[in-house]
Amino acid sequence: MSVPTALLAEDKPVNISPGVMSVQVETNAGPVEISRVQDNQNRIDGDWARTSRPCPNFCVQPMIPAAGVTPIGEQEVIAMLQDPAAVVVDSRVSKWYYNGTIPGAAHIPYNEVVDRLDELGCEIDFDGWICDNAKPVALFCNGPWCGQSPTAIRAMVNAGYPADKIYYYRGGMQVWRILGLTVIEPKDG
Repeated sequence: MSVPTALLAEDKPVNISPGVMSVQVETNAGPVEISRVQDNQNRIDGDWARTSRPCPNFCVQPMIPAAGVTPIGEQEVIAMLQDPAAVVVDSRVSKWYYNGTIPGAAHIPYNEVVDRLDELGCEIDFDGWICDNAKPVALFCNGPWCGQSPTAIRAMVNAGYPADKIYYYRGGMQVWRILGLTVIEPKDG
């Protein structure tokens, strides 16, 4: 006996977590609501649906790109977006950032992060950076195969940023999109 498709594809609410349909975060363009796509049949396409990319450059990244760094998931990213003391950083190059990012994320490309540690609570010194007041910061890039945020994280640690203040969202934009979470196209470029 086969089950009718209509019974398999029930249209039920798609929450972020039990009882949490959406959250609001501040962005440079004003408040944005983060939720999941409510179409139970939604699928991703294009670059985000690609599963196999040549290594190098697109090698599977480790869960912990530097000693002392904490890996996190979507729930923790959303919590950090709502925490005024924390910063979520899209560390991808501009081409990727302007094609869609997580609402509320600051854009600091991976190859600029060491020059911009002042935006994350550090102070410039003659010998480099003093990071006594470093903010908790989460970095992400395109996904588990993207090396931009791991490269940025290692550079930050080498420049003196405390590893225990760094969080790595390895899933990045690919997993964020797979889960149907809100993506915005920044207009500040």
